[in-house]
Amino acid sequence: MLELKLAFKNLFGSGLRTWLNVTVLSIAFVIILFYNGMLDGWNMQAQRDTIEWEIGSGQVWHPDYDPYDPYTFADSHSKIPSTISSLIERGDAAAILLTQATAYPGGRMINTLIKGVDPNQKVLKIPSALLIEDNSDPEYIPAVIGSRFAKSAHLKEGDRVLVRWRDANGTFDAREITIVSVFRTNVPTVDLNQIFIPLEKLREMTSMFDEATLIVLSDMAGVPVQQDGWSYKNQDYLLKDLKDIMAAKKGGSFVISGLLLAIALLAIFDTQVLSIFRRQKEIGTYIALGMTRKKVVGIFTIEGTTHSILAILLGMAWGVPFLMLLQKTGIPMPSNADQAGIAIADKITPYYGAGMILTSVILVVLSSLVVSYIPTRKISGMKPTDALRGKIV
Repeated sequence: MLELKLAFKNLFGSGLRTWLNVTVLSIAFVIILFYNGMLDGWNMQAQRDTIEWEIGSGQVWHPDYDPYDPYTFADSHSKIPSTISSLIERGDAAAILLTQATAYPGGRMINTLIKGVDPNQKVLKIPSALLIEDNSDPEYIPAVIGSRFAKSAHLKEGDRVLVRWRDANGTFDAREITIVSVFRTNVPTVDLNQIFIPLEKLREMTSMFDEATLIVLSDMAGVPVQQDGWSYKNQDYLLKDLKDIMAAKKGGSFVISGLLLAIALLAIFDTQVLSIFRRQKEIGTYIALGMTRKKVVGIFTIEGTTHSILAILLGMAWGVPFLMLLQKTGIPMPSNADQAGIAIADKITPYYGAGMILTSVILVVLSSLVVSYIPTRKISGMKPTDALRGKIV
């Protein structure tokens, strides 16, 4: 194809100017892949950790339970419906009982949330197996806490701390608990100011025998039959806040990608304008020899678009090793990054999906095509005689 040959000949004939444009565009392309890959990796890691540590494959809530309203915790407990009890007996679900409490570590006062979990549950990654009661000591209450809470309360494994709570009758009581383990998790909502103790022990302490606040389901549980007002919440509902945050982050990534592309494509636009200005006699010669204006426009458009093809190839040459290295080592996150309240690991492993890569490639090529075409529209209105005389467009 004559137009294609001419376009490539002119493009490579520009020398350094061509490769400067290609280099800038390749950097923008790789940064777009890096940023979107980091967000996708963070999203996948946050959802996976939240499922494994907190929500399971879904939950069944007491009618009065509202996780955003701590005042509902005192009344959000009752007998577990029979349809759900069978799931717990099979090990496909885990009951959790909540009660508000106050802890007094080192003479200080900290509002906490006590969660009763079955030491034999396998639904969540919480190390509940360590909550083995000492039958020889009825006053012994084992507890596990997260590393964030342990740090803020200055607690460590083996410490004993006084906690006070209110039972089902509204009576205050207080006992000492023993910290048997401090676990580490990426999910701050499972960690901050929360104490996990054996489920039956909490039921005994609060006089809420055989009761629970919520039920966490495993992958094998399916959708349970809802009874007595208990409501089933699927993963989409429980992950909505996290997905909304990630959607907002994605919106920000579009802005960043647009700015990077705009900077890189501005160089291509300027190159196209300069090329048309300097090559007016060449354009006039093409038209005088019988080449249609449409074909001449195609030559210049192909020249500009080829910048993006070369940029993608160059970006793959140096960007693939760089991105693979980041995927292998991970991207370290600051120690206070989890203060946003969502799951953030110490290192985020980027994820480069085929769809994301293909979308980025198409975006770069189409943007370059549009930017290359806009200046060439001048050619369609040029007169061959004016072009041959070098008349300014």
